[in-house]
Amino acid sequence: MIFKTRFAPSPTGPLHLGHAYSAMLAHDLARSEDGQFLLRIEDIDQSRSRPHWEEQIYDDLRWLGLRWPESVMRQSDRLAVYDRALDDLWARGLLYPCTCNRKDIAAAASAPQEGAPLHGPDGIIYPGTCRGKRRDTQRPTDIPLRLDMAAAGRVLTGSAQPGAKVGSFHESGAGPNGETGTIPFSLGELTDTIGDVVLSRRDMGTSYHLSVVLDDAAQGITHVVRGQDLFEATHIHVVLRALLGLPTPQYLHHRLIRDDVGKRLAKRDDARAISKYRAEGASPADIRAMVGL
Repeated sequence: MIFKTRFAPSPTGPLHLGHAYSAMLAHDLARSEDGQFLLRIEDIDQSRSRPHWEEQIYDDLRWLGLRWPESVMRQSDRLAVYDRALDDLWARGLLYPCTCNRKDIAAAASAPQEGAPLHGPDGIIYPGTCRGKRRDTQRPTDIPLRLDMAAAGRVLTGSAQPGAKVGSFHESGAGPNGETGTIPFSLGELTDTIGDVVLSRRDMGTSYHLSVVLDDAAQGITHVVRGQDLFEATHIHVVLRALLGLPTPQYLHHRLIRDDVGKRLAKRDDARAISKYRAEGASPADIRAMVGL
């Protein structure tokens, strides 16, 4: 099996130092193992994706000295793949339509009997308002669809007990609290700390969680290199891989590159865009030094 890593940016803004760190780390790791570094363009959000940002991604990465196979996977070309996976999960009774908006979710989760709302990888943990509603035979395509996490856990464990082990993954980096090595998780953890996540959005026909799982599998990624902010989402991805019969890669979650006040960098933080440093005369070696490589 070929050792494979990837970098999967969205063409919705300029790459910054945090992107540079993640991409170079994945590239260096693949080269050290005589493996392959792949590039993927995550453009399912067509309302924000722009061709000029995609071109800037290629230009910045090449300037940094990164190389990848000429064929680049683009999510917008894979909508039929996501549809088939959704059809499968829907037919197995693991998805349900949800008509709640963010305001509805916040209000339901904040009801007096619920206590303080809990937060998971996707924000406030969904309180299950639409879970028990009647499902049509045909999968709807104009309404967001959520994964029934309790039902998914029961399928994978054959048990409804909260302590039943659903799965695990190997962490070769570290989570936000230093988690490393084999990370097991239970049915109760899925329902209590993650909840019923959205797998298909009205305006995309898919979601980050579904597409990243299917895309990594299609590219044969063996080691997923990404920031610690996605550590908790790994539980979701391991569950989806198991439900869809896909192999689980190893994960390396790395530290986040932050600004002078400790805030995680975002694409709107143009002051730390790679293109700005380039315009000011920085070299690829300077960028490596800035991020501690």
